[in-house]
Amino acid sequence: MGHLYALDFDGVICDSCGESSISALKAAKLRWPTLFHGVDSTTDDWIVQQMITVRPVVETGYENLLLLRLLLETRVPSIRKSSVAEGLTVEGILENWFKLKPVVMEEWDEDKDDLVDLFGKVRDEWLKTDFAGWISANRLYPGVADALRFASSRVYIVTTKQSRFADALLRELAGVIIPPERIYGLGSGPKVEVLKKLQKMPEHQGLALHFVEDRLATLKNVIKEPELDEWNLYLVDWGFNTEKERKAAAINPRIQVLELSDFSKKLI
Repeated sequence: MGHLYALDFDGVICDSCGESSISALKAAKLRWPTLFHGVDSTTDDWIVQQMITVRPVVETGYENLLLLRLLLETRVPSIRKSSVAEGLTVEGILENWFKLKPVVMEEWDEDKDDLVDLFGKVRDEWLKTDFAGWISANRLYPGVADALRFASSRVYIVTTKQSRFADALLRELAGVIIPPERIYGLGSGPKVEVLKKLQKMPEHQGLALHFVEDRLATLKNVIKEPELDEWNLYLVDWGFNTEKERKAAAINPRIQVLELSDFSKKLI
């Protein structure tokens, strides 16, 4: 039997936390110049360091900007505009981001589409002016490049990242060209809908279906859809998730927790 793998990108193929945090900091300074005016390099470094810890809550890239600003507000009381910043810890953000996000969006009067657009433009500008620097701020997880290069399975990328960035990283870091019709990036619709589309394609009939993710919440959304019962679901143990999420996945009968060495073997 042949196999089809639908792979998330950030947290499964690529550790993009360095690049996304730096890009978000550049974008945040453009979005809220008065707020970030006078923020010194020590605070910049502290924020970027904290972003590594809170990164598991990010579903779509623009949320990095919101997290950056919220972290800054927890550190500098005089600039607080949100009601949730006082006493907030990184653990509190990890536990409650889905509740905090709509509150700060409203209190800061922010628009999702504007933030998505700005984040994309900042990355494009960095790519254009310092391509090597942008690429080197990302890294692929060990063994993934070879697994993609020699994959005998049919591979699709299903990500909330903008497709052009995933494509650039696959080409430069993995030496792999995945046809554009096999990359479902930001704007392709919810991942559950992409999986439905993939399983209905005539050329995929009879294939074993596998979906590899680093976000437990995304896998739970798949489980809610009876139409997607045929998919084998995997939570990676090397991506942007927490130990608590990995433990929850391990006791879920629909989900397998996947180690990096096993993932590479599966694709080849």
